Amino acid sequence: MKNYEITVNGRVYQVSVKEIERKQDKNIENEPASSAKNNTSQLDGVMITSPMPGRILSVKVQKNQSVKAGETVCLLEAMKMENEIVAPVDGVVSQIKAQSNQSVEAGEVLILITPN
Repeated sequence: MKNYEITVNGRVYQVSVKEIERKQDKNIENEPASSAKNNTSQLDGVMITSPMPGRILSVKVQKNQSVKAGETVCLLEAMKMENEIVAPVDGVVSQIKAQSNQSVEAGEVLILITPN
């Protein structure tokens, strides 16, 4: 934990900030340690979720398509920036829950991949 003092509109606040480890192979932060290998659902696949609120610009994959880890599966526009959402694992796209021009919230499931 790191302690900071910040001033907002002339008022001083003391805050404590905990640094979290960012998982590069997933698009989810604060994930429980019990699911460290794969983020699985009842559908038995790896969920790709939106890392932030935004709008889906395009979905780059189709159902039953093979994907490699790191391959772009969709584009998300957030804060006037395009963000590439990538596959965290090699596998096959089993479900696509997002579509172009859809607004999404942080943590919303976009695509489900069945790992190889």
